[in-house]
Amino acid sequence: MRLSAAFAIVPDLYVVIKTGLWPTILAISHTPSLLLQPHELSHIFMSHVWKLFSNGVDGNTRTTKQKLITPHAYGVVLDIGAGHGHTINYLDHSRVTKYVSLEPNTHMHAEIRRTASAAGYTESTGTLLILSCGAEHISTILSSLPPVDTLISVLTICSIPSPQSTISGLITEVVKLGGQVLFCEHCLSDRKDVGWWQAFWTPLWRVFFGGCCLDRPTQRWIEDVGGWVEGEGVWEMDKEMEEHLFGYRAGRFVKAG
Repeated sequence: MRLSAAFAIVPDLYVVIKTGLWPTILAISHTPSLLLQPHELSHIFMSHVWKLFSNGVDGNTRTTKQKLITPHAYGVVLDIGAGHGHTINYLDHSRVTKYVSLEPNTHMHAEIRRTASAAGYTESTGTLLILSCGAEHISTILSSLPPVDTLISVLTICSIPSPQSTISGLITEVVKLGGQVLFCEHCLSDRKDVGWWQAFWTPLWRVFFGGCCLDRPTQRWIEDVGGWVEGEGVWEMDKEMEEHLFGYRAGRFVKAG
């Protein structure tokens, strides 16, 4: 792997720290008890970082999401790790009856509501539901809604706790029989040299980017849950992404009915 590619993450890391650190310090100065709430501190930090990064990150995967989400998402859609709700912009309103946003960072909920409202999804009409629990809280999700038709995960599984058990629980319990999983995630590279650098940077990157891990073989974990009957499976990676630390994979799996 070229050193320029291996260290391409450094400028992003600098911008992340520069963007999130000062607002977080100000929040602590106003509410010192935040020092005893590490999760809330992380959410505050990440909310400021995501304001800067979200549109660019969305644009980087726009073409893939247009092919993956727009023609396939239907019925009740659960979007895990929704962020600012960019997924809404790829939904076909004539096919999606309800958008459920799973976003534990409550500082992002106002932006989700704005994006959803602009697309015609609102809480007052029952077409929008925002849940503030994490994807790992399967029982809480199921207490709020029945199994869903479509589960969407866009750059989310990289940061959820206990990812393999969470993925299995979401697919087996939260997606209804005959339902589908649509995902677009950056994953552990098949190249050992790229994977080494992903593992090298992950301990530092995850501290400043909401727990994001660069070295998770997410596409394999999804496929390994099993019980799939059709769908495209895991799409081939764009050759240009092979030497990228954030090389992403996308795919669609349909659950047996």
